[in-house]
Amino acid sequence: MFADFAKIFIQSGKGGDGHVSFRREIYVPNGGPNGGDGGKGGDVIFEVDKGLNTLYEFRHKHNFKAEPGQEGGKQNKTGKNGSDIILKVPEGTVIREEETGKIVADMSGDNQRMVILKGGRGGKGNQHYATATMQAPNYAQPGQKSMELNVTLELKSIADVGLVGFPNVGKSTLLSRVTNADPKIANYHFTTLNPNLGVVDLNGGKGFVIADIPGLIEGASEGVGLGHQFLKHIERTKVIIHIIDAASVEGRDPIEDIKAINHELEKYNPDLLNRPQVIAANKIDAIYEDSNEVIDKIKQEFEPEIKVYPISAVSGKGLKELLYYVRELLDSIGDAPVVYEQEYNPDDYRITTELPYTVEMLEEGVYSVEGPRIERMLGYTNLDSEKGFMFFQNFMKDKGILDELEELGIEDGDTVKIYGHSFDYYK
Repeated sequence: MFADFAKIFIQSGKGGDGHVSFRREIYVPNGGPNGGDGGKGGDVIFEVDKGLNTLYEFRHKHNFKAEPGQEGGKQNKTGKNGSDIILKVPEGTVIREEETGKIVADMSGDNQRMVILKGGRGGKGNQHYATATMQAPNYAQPGQKSMELNVTLELKSIADVGLVGFPNVGKSTLLSRVTNADPKIANYHFTTLNPNLGVVDLNGGKGFVIADIPGLIEGASEGVGLGHQFLKHIERTKVIIHIIDAASVEGRDPIEDIKAINHELEKYNPDLLNRPQVIAANKIDAIYEDSNEVIDKIKQEFEPEIKVYPISAVSGKGLKELLYYVRELLDSIGDAPVVYEQEYNPDDYRITTELPYTVEMLEEGVYSVEGPRIERMLGYTNLDSEKGFMFFQNFMKDKGILDELEELGIEDGDTVKIYGHSFDYYK
C-alpha cells in the first residue's frame, strides 16, 4: 500500500542519574565520594533508505522511544548509554513539528542521516561535588530529561520533472514510453493513485527523473477529489510538463485545461508558477493530417513564454525533441536538489538540567540545605546586607527549596544550616 503521510510520537532517552556512594574499605577510614556518572540517553535518528518509496511502516505504529541511560554505580562506574532508535524513511521525507507545521528536517540531498532528538546527558556522580567545605556530598546530579515531539512525516517525491494534466490525457502512457517506469494504464479517470517515478535516459546527454503527478483536477488545491494529497509531490520538481489532449478526444478544451491546472498550482504554492514549463500536446495521431488548427491555437496562446511540442505518447512522435528541450531547461537551472531549510530546532526547546541539591532534617527543628549551585551562590552574595539577603532568599524560593523545607515540616523559629551559615526560618 502506498502511503505518503503519517503522524508519530518520538522520544529520546533520559540521561541516567549520577550515583551517590562513598569508599568503604578496611584500611581507608573516612573514604571519599566515589559515585559514578549516569549514562547518556539514546538519540532518535532518521535515516534514508533508498529501497523505500512509502511511509506505510508508520501507519500502524505511532510511538518510537530510544532507551534511557543507566544510573551510575559505585567505585566511579559510569552507567551504560541507552541505545539509539533509528527510523528508516524514503528519500524526500519532510519531518514537521505537528502543532506549528514547521520543518524539523528534510531527508533529501545531503541529509541522509540526521539526529532529530538528542538523548539526555548523564548526571554527574557525587565524586564531582567534593569541595573543601563539603568533603562528603550526599547528592548527585539527575540525568538530563528526555526530549519528545509529535511530528508529521510527509513524503514529497524526488523528481526533476513533474507531469501534470487532467485525468486520461496520457501522462501514464508518456511515462511508460520514455522511462523505465511501469505505471498502470487504463482508459479510466483516476487510474493512477500513486505518484509514479521513472528515469529518462538520453543518448549523449544526462538523464533525469520524471514523475507522473496524479489526481489534479479543478479544486485540487482545496482538497477536491484526490488532488490535495498529491500536490505536495510537485513541490520539488524543477520543470513542469503540461500534458494536454490536443485532439479533444473527450471534448475538453486543452487551453482551458492548462489555465485550470496552473490556477490550482498557484493556489497551492505560488512559487510553482516560477518554474519553467513546457506543453506536450498529446494525441496528435488522432488529429487529421492537414488539420493543425488546434496546435496553432495553443502556440498562439502560450508561446513564446511556454514552448509547445506536439507529440504522440502512443507512437513516440515528437518525444525526442520534447525530452532534449526539457534537458536544456534543467541544465539552465543546475543540479542542486530542492531541499527545505530547517524551521524548528528541538534543541532550542530543551530544558537544561539543574545542579543538584539536598534538603533534609538533621534533627528536630534543625534543617540542612546543600548543593553546588547553592554553595556558588553564597560565594558571591553579601548576606550581611539586606539587599543581598533578600536576593538569596528569593533564589531559595525560585528554586523550590523553601517549598521542600515546608514539606519536611519546618516551622517558624526552626534553624536552617547552609555551609557554615545558620538562619532562623520565618515564613
